[in-house]
Amino acid sequence: MTADDDKHGPHGVIERVLAVLAAFEGTTGSLTVAGIAQRAELPVSTTYRIVASLEGWGALRKGSDGRYQIGFRLWSLGQQAGRRLRDRAHPFLQDLFDLTHENVHLAIRDGLYSLYIDKVYNSRKLPIVSRIGGRLPLHATAVGRVLLAAQPDWFVDAYLARELESPTPSTVTDPAELAEIIHTVRREGMSVTYEQMRLGAISLAAPIVYEEETVASVALVFDISQAGEIERLRPAVKGTADKISRAMRGGSAGAVMRRVPPPAPDLFSGGEKSRLHAADPR
Repeated sequence: MTADDDKHGPHGVIERVLAVLAAFEGTTGSLTVAGIAQRAELPVSTTYRIVASLEGWGALRKGSDGRYQIGFRLWSLGQQAGRRLRDRAHPFLQDLFDLTHENVHLAIRDGLYSLYIDKVYNSRKLPIVSRIGGRLPLHATAVGRVLLAAQPDWFVDAYLARELESPTPSTVTDPAELAEIIHTVRREGMSVTYEQMRLGAISLAAPIVYEEETVASVALVFDISQAGEIERLRPAVKGTADKISRAMRGGSAGAVMRRVPPPAPDLFSGGEKSRLHAADPR
């Protein structure tokens, strides 16, 4: 990028810093300075200076290969977002995991994406593509469709008019088909996705409601070989979302953080112990 190209990029120091940070949105790995500059629409020399300052502050971290990723200090600040919801929801997420021994996710809407703020998962079960602090497209996840369905029609129409990502060959991107899916989610109050974000995976999600608005969504993610269990699992996912909704409405956080009962029999089979990552920076 040349100096002339900079005329079309962000103006002002703050805007340029934000553009550099925004370059990491939607990425799962690290970026070179040149890659950051291209995404931020800034000259490499300008990007280099900003990146060096952000690295010194702890917002970015440089790997041994010279590439950069989000630093722990910025990640720590981001963890403050949704903390009250996460603190109140986590015992119920654990209950759902203890009941099913399948991956459990909690997400909120962040613009055009689902932002994952907590999870309870089994490392020996289905591999997952989400991570705490990670974002996935609304249309390609069950939690995302729940969150999208809660938006006004104008938002949904504008979202569907965009060029939509297709993470797998099965991902639905046709606007008319997605509009019908959103209508079904609104009618049924739940969302089920098949291999939309990852081949071989099913996700079942329900809304968390606070003051008559959907503020988050909880989901169970499991292998497609267990598709026959969906109807049996619906009440567990919906019940978990309803419990979190009630917890958000009443009492202090201490009143919600009750002792988790002994694990119930596994609805599937196996029953590995969970791995909790309420502070997983990956």
